[in-house]
Amino acid sequence: MYTNQSEENESVKVVSGEPTMTEGTTGLKDILPGQPTTVSGAAGATGGINAGNFIDTAIDDQLFHFNNEDTPLMNLMLRAKRVQVNSPVVDHYMIDEAKSVVYTNFKCGGDSRGTCTLPLSQGDANAVRPHTTLLVKGVNGYEEDGNTVTPGKDLMLFVSGEDSSSGMPVVRAVNGKKTSPEDEYSQIPEIPKGTKIVILANSLYETQKEVDPDLILPQPTRIYLQKRGMNQVVSDYFESQKKRMPFSQAVIAEQAIANFKVRGNRTLWASRAGKFKVQVPKMGMQYVFTTEGLRWQFRRELEEPGTWTVDKIIAMAKMFFTGEDVPKSALLLAGKNLLESIQKVDYSKHPEIQITTKVNSVGWTVTNFHTVFGDIEIKREPTLDRLGWSNSGALIGENRLVHYVYSEEHAFTDRVEGEEATRSGLLIWDAVALKGTCHIWINGEGTDSEGAANLIKLWDLPTAPAEEDIHDGMTLYLTVNCPGIDSCAKSGQLWKASGTGNGAKWSMVQGEV
Repeated sequence: MYTNQSEENESVKVVSGEPTMTEGTTGLKDILPGQPTTVSGAAGATGGINAGNFIDTAIDDQLFHFNNEDTPLMNLMLRAKRVQVNSPVVDHYMIDEAKSVVYTNFKCGGDSRGTCTLPLSQGDANAVRPHTTLLVKGVNGYEEDGNTVTPGKDLMLFVSGEDSSSGMPVVRAVNGKKTSPEDEYSQIPEIPKGTKIVILANSLYETQKEVDPDLILPQPTRIYLQKRGMNQVVSDYFESQKKRMPFSQAVIAEQAIANFKVRGNRTLWASRAGKFKVQVPKMGMQYVFTTEGLRWQFRRELEEPGTWTVDKIIAMAKMFFTGEDVPKSALLLAGKNLLESIQKVDYSKHPEIQITTKVNSVGWTVTNFHTVFGDIEIKREPTLDRLGWSNSGALIGENRLVHYVYSEEHAFTDRVEGEEATRSGLLIWDAVALKGTCHIWINGEGTDSEGAANLIKLWDLPTAPAEEDIHDGMTLYLTVNCPGIDSCAKSGQLWKASGTGNGAKWSMVQGEV
């Protein structure tokens, strides 16, 4: 039977000390956080309909299935390589591939001497050990007679030792110029400043068996696994009622799990690592661990708060697919504004680029952006919008994630001690980490970068940045030739500033970033 208006108004009075309803994302006050599911609690959440006045009505069954696509990162984590660990603190190791290319800091060679000291940076000099062979790109070698130049066939050097004063490698030419074909040693042609030199294998003499060893020490990143839990308490009386909405324990649990997943997804993106102690009644001091979100794990960050173009997208694909760490696929989880910006790019002048819709290996319907470097699958990540990163996104190698698990996800059901109610819940203790260095965070918010990422800005102007915008370490990826920086600054190169303002000096970044 229905209550009259006066009774209904009377029933919605707020009792002093009772928790107030909390608004959700759309402003509806329909959430009572931290409260068990009882008839009285439900009355407060449904406008004051008291026990005994619940009625059955038809309801949209799809109401409880609205957020299946709301947690893409968590779904990726659950598909990633699972590593069972025996501690909530994990050393996550990453090993870089050895340096394959070095560049000269000054010109060298070009005289009659048979050897010269190769001018490299101190770090590059350590990578070039004695007895190594080097290929000098852009400098022509000679035929075996030492007199005939071989256009397009690069000069090769042999590292004969190390300069005692500078520590730089001392080299001799393998296919250099000779005064006479019978000469044992050849002269080294001039090697210009900034010349690219590729490191090849070592070459040993007839009886040699000892060379400098390679010491490889993987550098760990400390990862904390976070214990997350979800509880629901349902009174026996509530479960036995006929209700205005067809609640059941299963439906309530489904919604609680959905909320648990959505909040967990935000944590996987944006949480900051922490470890601290709390006082637990009857249990003493215990540790709480918070995990490091994926946003802060990226080693490379691309700053692009402006308008996207085809050139910029291709530059991003080039950076992702052509480093030392080459992934199989690229998945771009994007905020809504970044997704809109990419969708509005004019592709009419690039008929070779294909944009299609497909179902990927995860089972998502994605926009597939095909480039010559590789395919980028684009999907919206609603969590980025909620975190204030609508203009940003994460370019991730799908097979480059690790899911560390200390305690498997498990459900439990207990009777509440001293109460006619049942407590059910979920517990999981885990973390997600990036493996490899291919991943790129796209920062489109126009804010300063945080963390240890290498920040790169896409630059599509032929002029240098304004003096007041230049800061020390500023790195630009050029999508056009930029004589304003340097006459040698070409499209597709990385250039870095040393110093600030008018006193900044630009130099080409050597190797991969």
